[in-house]
Amino acid sequence: MTDHMTVPPAASAPPVAPRPTPGAYARLAKLDIVDYYIGLPLVFAMALPLLGARADTVGFLLLVLVAEVAVVAAMVSFDDVTGYRDGSDAANYGSDAARRRLARKPLVHGTLTEPQALRFGRAATATSVVLWTLVVALAPHRPLWAVAGAALCLVASVQYSWGLKISYRGFQEIFLVGLGVGWVLVPYGLLVGNVDGFVVVQALVFGGGPMIFGLYSNTNDAAGDRAAGRITVAAKVSPRANKVFIIALTALETLLVTGSHLLGIAPWWFTVALLPVIALRVAQLFIGFVLGDILRARRMAIHTHRVTVVLLIGANLVAAFLPGVL
Repeated sequence: MTDHMTVPPAASAPPVAPRPTPGAYARLAKLDIVDYYIGLPLVFAMALPLLGARADTVGFLLLVLVAEVAVVAAMVSFDDVTGYRDGSDAANYGSDAARRRLARKPLVHGTLTEPQALRFGRAATATSVVLWTLVVALAPHRPLWAVAGAALCLVASVQYSWGLKISYRGFQEIFLVGLGVGWVLVPYGLLVGNVDGFVVVQALVFGGGPMIFGLYSNTNDAAGDRAAGRITVAAKVSPRANKVFIIALTALETLLVTGSHLLGIAPWWFTVALLPVIALRVAQLFIGFVLGDILRARRMAIHTHRVTVVLLIGANLVAAFLPGVL
């Protein structure tokens, strides 16, 4: 009888949490996304005629860089937890894993657990508060608007997909441009003490870059965001209206680049320096909405933002060192 008895299968062991690695946390913090950090070399180039090439200026901007990295690490960690919980990351990245690198979403990829990501996000938030307090304490100038701007950028970033969930309430596009503008104006103000119209224009152009490539991301992710209740323009309007919206904001950037000189705010070389950017923006629209390859247009928009910053840095440096040339 014993030979013919069915032996019940052994109970399966509970899943073992993955051992976190530095690489997994680096992907959680999105350390490869530098598009907000590259505003700091632009700040240096804009401040150079006023402050000169001083070691203390470089040291201060390096401290700001570390503070910004901590803020972004907190923001994207909480964003990944929220996207993992509501299923939007699995929906948006699952079908495009080869093109969008699913490994960049370590919770969906299974290389980190939700508690691990939450602990990291909370630690990054605490670090951000300490670092930005240190930035303000060591700043050469502390105008009230710059201090308030630094606090606003920190609080809004942590609340991007957590707490108030700004990006879920219809403010994502405003946040994307606002953070870029803030992270140019705030360090500049803390270094110099004030800003002029041309600095504001360059900050607006800089902030527009992440917003524009974010619009292409939202276009691709519209169905997943809609299912998760995330309010973006692409998720709430028709594809045609979304296309018109992106074209209008692209045209607005071009108008800012050309019109600021006509209004006497920017020098003539500003428009000339950014002519390649205008051409690249047109190419993005063609690839995204004529050829229908939104992810390729998004990738090109990221590169366009980086080209924009390089051109602005180069032009500002030429204007500082060779004022007779420009």
